[in-house]
Amino acid sequence: MAVHDDCKLRFLELKAKRTHRFIIYKIEEKQKQVIVEKVGEPAQTYEDFTANLPVDECRYCVFDFDFVTAENCQKSKIFFIAWSPDTSRIRSKMIYASTKERFKRELDGIQVELQATDPTEMDLDVIKSRAY
Repeated sequence: MAVHDDCKLRFLELKAKRTHRFIIYKIEEKQKQVIVEKVGEPAQTYEDFTANLPVDECRYCVFDFDFVTAENCQKSKIFFIAWSPDTSRIRSKMIYASTKERFKRELDGIQVELQATDPTEMDLDVIKSRAY
């Protein structure tokens, strides 16, 4: 499975320049490559991000989560989320599962990984608990 150059470029922009809040990646089965499907502006929220995920299709996602520690320090963590809803096609789940590790290696700087099959497995409370 190839990874389009734009995938790495957008990730570097999110990581270094913080020009994006999230990136949603999609596997283009006909071209056999991972492409950028959607990019979120820095002002967008976690709710905006989850609203952009399809309910019955798999996706890879990266989310830049900002939070304040108990010591009142501003921090951020980059989450990699493998979105594989129960309602998606079995073939699609298999393709996403088998290419996940290879794709993740292309994105240097991921700090937390989540696997989610329904929205409750990646709600804001889960993200907060994994960030601290």
